[in-house]
Amino acid sequence: QVQLVESGGGLVQAGGSLRLSCAASRRTFSMYYMGWFRQAPGEEREFVAAISWRSDRKYLADSVKGRFTISRDIARNTMTLQMNSLSPEDTAVYYCAFRNSDTVTTTHVSWDYWGQGTQVTVSS
Repeated sequence: QVQLVESGGGLVQAGGSLRLSCAASRRTFSMYYMGWFRQAPGEEREFVAAISWRSDRKYLADSVKGRFTISRDIARNTMTLQMNSLSPEDTAVYYCAFRNSDTVTTTHVSWDYWGQGTQVTVSS
């Protein structure tokens, strides 16, 4: 079992920045991915970003490329999503996720563990 705890959500004006963090409770898997998904009201949960266990592979959704950056602190077993140039379309609940696999997928049902989510609201 892996417990994930997100922090850093909030309200920001369009064009602003937020930094989300996710702390994982354990690090016993040898190969895995950590990632971020988001879900707006009435919408499907969508992939935002993912990073491999060694941080040598990173993936970003087209909608956030050039604005969001994903990173990891391996020693502390945490993950960060730096979000810049935010727009109202980025408003959603953001979820940290963990996948016990050496391959990445953007399909949320294929991820194994989830955090409780943190609200990000971008005002126009």
